[in-house]
Amino acid sequence: MTTRSPSSECVPAAAGAEFPTPSHHFAMSFTSTPRGARLARRLAAQRLDDWGYPHGTRLNDAVTLIVAELTGNAVRHGHVPGRDFRLVLTAGPECVRIEVSDARGECLPPTEVSEPGPEAESGRGLWLVSRLAARWEVVPRPGAPGKTVRAEVIP
Repeated sequence: MTTRSPSSECVPAAAGAEFPTPSHHFAMSFTSTPRGARLARRLAAQRLDDWGYPHGTRLNDAVTLIVAELTGNAVRHGHVPGRDFRLVLTAGPECVRIEVSDARGECLPPTEVSEPGPEAESGRGLWLVSRLAARWEVVPRPGAPGKTVRAEVIP
């Protein structure tokens, strides 16, 4: 399991911890295709705008970029034919939590991410997530095979 900033006050550090008193919740499954990842990103940005985090603000931009990276990874690395990925957004007064679940529990992201070199052709996605999120981790997918990558952004 990977965690950044375990001292974050957004949620208890225990894996599978419940979100404290969410104000807003959105959950949807998407086809595990590039089109599904694009739709997830667009719906996340719109949902945040509807919740009072307008397009173009730091929080909307950060969450939208994290959703794009995590859903893109779910499509590229977590794809199982015939299985969707799931996006869950939960917003409360302390933070916005992004959860992306896919069906490949054996294909885990690296536990340590570092800034990729200027010539690197990959490896920027999770590095960006680690820079934008107050905390991120990988946990077993609840109630199904696979994994969930969870990230939290503080308003």
